[in-house]
This record gives sequence, C-alpha cells and structure tokens, in this order.
Amino acid sequence: MSVAAPTSVIVEPARRLRGRLRVPGDKSISHRYALLAALAGGTSTIDGYSTGADCGSTLRCLRELGVEIAKTAKNDGTSAVTVAGRGLGGLSRPARMLDAGNSGTTMRLLAGILAGHPFDAVLTGDASLQRRPMRRIIEPLERMGGRVEADGGRPPLRIRGGSLNGTTYVPAVASAQVKSAVLLAGLHARGVTRVREPAPTRDHTERALEAFGVPIDTGDGAVAVAGGSPLRPLALMVPGDPSSAAFWAVAAAAVPDSDVTIEGVGLNPTRTAFLDVLSRAGAAIEVHVEDNSGGEPSGEIRIRSGSLRNLVIGAAEVPSLIDELPVLGALAAHGPAVEVGGASELRHKESDRITALAAGLRAIGVRVEERPDGFRAERAGVPQGGAADAAGDHRLAMAFAVAGLAGAGPSVIHGAGATDVSYPGFFSALDSLHA
Repeated sequence: MSVAAPTSVIVEPARRLRGRLRVPGDKSISHRYALLAALAGGTSTIDGYSTGADCGSTLRCLRELGVEIAKTAKNDGTSAVTVAGRGLGGLSRPARMLDAGNSGTTMRLLAGILAGHPFDAVLTGDASLQRRPMRRIIEPLERMGGRVEADGGRPPLRIRGGSLNGTTYVPAVASAQVKSAVLLAGLHARGVTRVREPAPTRDHTERALEAFGVPIDTGDGAVAVAGGSPLRPLALMVPGDPSSAAFWAVAAAAVPDSDVTIEGVGLNPTRTAFLDVLSRAGAAIEVHVEDNSGGEPSGEIRIRSGSLRNLVIGAAEVPSLIDELPVLGALAAHGPAVEVGGASELRHKESDRITALAAGLRAIGVRVEERPDGFRAERAGVPQGGAADAAGDHRLAMAFAVAGLAGAGPSVIHGAGATDVSYPGFFSALDSLHA
C-alpha cells in the first residue's frame, strides 16, 4: 500500500490476511463513560478511552461545561482519561457554542443532559453533522419539559434547559442514541423516565448507569431510571470497539487462507450480531470471553476464511447491525451477494450511506442495486479495482478498503483520512495483516 495524496490511500489486493491485533477503544462506551463520569460525585479514571476524533469531541464539550479532564497517551497507543465529576446537575453554563465535530453521539447524548440544566447552551457540529436530523431527540425532550430550538430539526440546537418531568417514551424507530438521550435527561427529571423500544438496541447506557450506581429497571419490556439518582466515581476500562473489529472480521472471512485474531475486544451481545451474520455466511469464528469489567464483557475473536454463501439481512436485524452494514455490503466484492432491507436509517448517518456505498462499490467493480431502504450488491467477475470516494464517512472509507482487497488490481480510496474519526491507524493495521 502507498499513499497517493494526503487523504487518498491505495489498497492493494490481498492474497491472504494473517495476524493478531487490537482495535481502538469502543466509541459508544467511551462517550458514555466520559459523560457519566462528568455527572459523578468525584474523580473517575477511564483507561483505553477511544483515540478517535468523535470521542475527543465529547471531552472538548465537557471541558467547555466546566469539567476538569486530563488525557494521557500511553505507550500501547491507547489513552487514559481522568474526569473530575461535577455531580448530577452540576455542569456550568458554557461561554461559547459546544462543537460536537462529526459526532452525532456527542450531540444527542449531551442534549439529553443539558435539557435538565438551568441555562442555555448551543450544540453545533461540522457541515456533515449539521445535515443530520435531530427531531427524534427533540420531541421526547420537549415532552419532558425541555425547550430545544433547531431550524428544520437540524443542528445547531439551542437548548434552553430547566426543570424536567419523567415520561414514558416509545420511539418510532429503534435507536440507542435516542434511548440514551431520554434516559440521561431522566436522571435530571422529577419521577421516573421509561423508554420502551420497538426493537432491542445496544445497551451500553444501561450497563454504564448501573456501573456508576444508578438503579435501572428493565421490567415490562422497558428501560426505566429514577430522577435524582446519584452517580459514584469509578475506575473503568474501555474494551476494544467491536464495530472497528467488524472490518477485520469481514476481511478475514472473505480473503482466502486468512486467519486473524482480535484481542481485547468488546463482546457485548447487543454489538456482536455481525459475528452471527458472518457465521451464517460460512466463516469460521471462535469467541472467548476473558473479562467483564464495568458490566461489559470483552475477550478475543478469531476469524478464519470460509466458503461464503449469499446473505439476506432484513429489517429485524438492522438495529443491531446498523454500523456494520457498510462493511457487510463490501463482502459482495469477494463473492457472495448481499441484500439489505429495512435500513433507511443509513441515509441519515455521516453520509447517505446507501447512495455513497453503492457509488463506491460500483467504482471498485461491484454491481449494486440501490433501494429506498437498502441495497443488493453482487459481483460480476473479479472486481478490477478503481477509485472510491468515502464521502467524508469513516465507515465507508474502511468498507471500501475491505472491498478493494478483492480486486484484480489496486483501488484508490479518496477521503481516507475520515478513518481518524473512529480508527486512527486503520491503514497501518491493514498493512500489518498482509501476509
């Protein structure tokens, strides 16, 4: 692999992939640990905090809200973060707009927290984030008594915080970020706040709240939290990000004669559906749970290539695969047809991930039928390679790299620098696996 331009990378075809590696700290968990540590009554330490730009945005916003945070780079490439908690409701009025960068998680979860603080704050982000819809958090926060102003339901969000009341909320679309925003607002509300999801989503917020000492009620098909529950400070370890591990899992499953082991990765069952999908497609997968710190299981995944079968992924599976769908689509470059439906949510991520994924896979040599809520991808012969545009989207940049491994010739990924959002060093890790 060689670099063609500062944000363009050439991906060479792979004969096989071999090796062991670690992935960055889990983004979802890192966000939540930092936010809850800021609300705790004392100082927390978070080891293995994600080195991605999105999680850096959360720390930057918390500092603007008066939270003292120290971040230390470690020799193993991870980072450790110390957060001096301000206590529940103890954040300070910011002197300027809060910039969430490219991070939808930062914006949505922090909006829930700020809705219960007695001051005004403005949450903004980069051009991509300002195009993303926020009505799904605005509606429940206003139902609880918060006031959120947004032009067309998109950022910037002006949050006029104050007194909140508990509610029972049933989101129209299953979303861990919406659920989390409502529960975090519920910490600052009078009474009990419940969220009843139409389908299960990742449960990192519930696990983290319990670790910080907040009682969680999961009866009657809902998740509930009582307002005013104090949070205790903790020493925490963030496991490796399974959504980052998914790129190596798909690559190892698809490239013949491959054998890749991912160490120290999170194995929360709400995040590992992609392993079930790859097993269904014919990959050989071994999983070993080795730790359960903070209520989050982690351990080792070994993936070996297999003779892969076609995949059909329907709406019922989408909530548990939403971040992994781009790389599962890239599997089509290696042989099996991949069909995804019920995934219109993909159109509202860092890019329109359906249109941009289809365009990039076609550029590499995969035949793609784009649909309103998904796509069907299959190859007609070996892809010849080409130039794919990541459209400023970190997951597409990595998905196109995985697709490019199947080419008869090299592929160029334009906008490859977007990987720094979640996985700095992704392409160096890819180099290390070329056997």
